[in-house]
Amino acid sequence: MTVIVDLKDLTLEELEALVATYGEPRYRARQLAEWVFKKGVSSFGEMTNLPARLRDYLSGDAMIGRLEIIDSRVSAKGDTVKYLLGLADGNSVETVLMRHDYGRTVCVSTQVGCRMGCRFCASGLGGWVRHLRAGEIYEQLLSVQRASGENVTHVVLMGMGEPLDNYGNTVRFIDNVSAAYGLHLSQRRITLSTCGLVPRIRDLARRDYGLTLAVSLHAPNNELRDILVPVNRKYPLEELIPACVEYARRTGRRVSFEYALLGGINDTPELAMELAGLLAHARGHVNLIPANPVPEYDFTAPTAAAVGTFRRVLEARGIPVSVRREMGADIGAACGQLRRRYRPPRRRE
Repeated sequence: MTVIVDLKDLTLEELEALVATYGEPRYRARQLAEWVFKKGVSSFGEMTNLPARLRDYLSGDAMIGRLEIIDSRVSAKGDTVKYLLGLADGNSVETVLMRHDYGRTVCVSTQVGCRMGCRFCASGLGGWVRHLRAGEIYEQLLSVQRASGENVTHVVLMGMGEPLDNYGNTVRFIDNVSAAYGLHLSQRRITLSTCGLVPRIRDLARRDYGLTLAVSLHAPNNELRDILVPVNRKYPLEELIPACVEYARRTGRRVSFEYALLGGINDTPELAMELAGLLAHARGHVNLIPANPVPEYDFTAPTAAAVGTFRRVLEARGIPVSVRREMGADIGAACGQLRRRYRPPRRRE
């Protein structure tokens, strides 16, 4: 049985190998890649600079995957749009467009569900189903561009799932979206968030990308982090922090340490002092995130006073700090709120 391949899942080298099987020169692969990744066409008939024979071959062996927009919601401020995108197998993922003064950021998902089990994040509540293919990650950007009429300028891999748990597809996506034949996004405009898969952080460092690594820390000691971020039991802080230091050293890129402030749990001045000590030599930046509501979890947002005190303690000890601007909480699109949803697959007539 012929296996139908989604062209968005392939690298340029694999596209070159594919067109070679049809007796076509290598440059046809770059033309094909531009149609798929840059122009986002939906049919082979639109690829007018490719010979008809090649388009015929491709139509029998390959497809150009598309995601279906099932639903979209716009925040009251109008700066955030959340899309529910349907996959061919009946699953779905949530993707978010955020409008900033400096451009348009899309937060993409990398898995259906999540298996990391962080104790304040909605993405893992329905369990983990599967990895997204590289093309399904990429298609989230094209879907948002088609729906909004706006070009994506920045990408954050901070949606559903753990990007480094889906490492192979994640790096394929990064390679394609930053390539000249793709959206040609500067890797400095790409941020990848991880809860701390140490071996993969080291693998990523060796790829010499220019992207920003955002590490979901959320606690300054193993005792508390074991509870909030269970993967810490496998990769504790004494392994995670050195991996982050190595990443910064090899890439020259400062690591962003994400710290979700949970009222009365991890937002005390004492924990801020402990965090400052932990990161004293990590060459990083702390991004404080006042926790967003998730009905299934029993925690509250920190008070404004607690956030301010936590920030001042870190700054007084020389740690660069910012407080994340809240966007889209009213539509369930803020940090920690994206979740697995299901829709039945369409019936074939």
